[in-house]
Amino acid sequence: MAIYFFDSGAIAMRYVQQPGTQQVRKLADPAAGNFLYLSRITDVELTSALARCRPERLGSTETSTVLDRFRKDLARDYRVVEITVPLLQRASLLADSHGLRAGDAVQLSAALVVHSLDPSLILVSANPELNAAARAEGLATEDPNRQA
Repeated sequence: MAIYFFDSGAIAMRYVQQPGTQQVRKLADPAAGNFLYLSRITDVELTSALARCRPERLGSTETSTVLDRFRKDLARDYRVVEITVPLLQRASLLADSHGLRAGDAVQLSAALVVHSLDPSLILVSANPELNAAARAEGLATEDPNRQA
């Protein structure tokens, strides 16, 4: 059993086949007994990403199916870190100190909330900038694209 925080790009791998999908599904498998955390903003980011890639990769029916599966899992499988004013204030500081995009700074700030409660938390992300910032903040990281 382990504790994982997935950024939006990593959790999308659970629902849409891409590099890293096998590793993310392994970590998120309920049989593994892992604790899975997401930021509340992940729903918006995943919805946006699917809507934007729909014409190229997914039809509207498949997009709806993926979102339905994700939202059912969101209610059942994930522990959600809510967006608060202090979380956003910390995200602003993280964006400034690490040169992160806004969404990545919010994700990192949310992961740090969980990390403060359990230092064994591992951030799962395929984003090199986010992973570097997370490591600089003392978090362990796992890139699902780098797993065998």
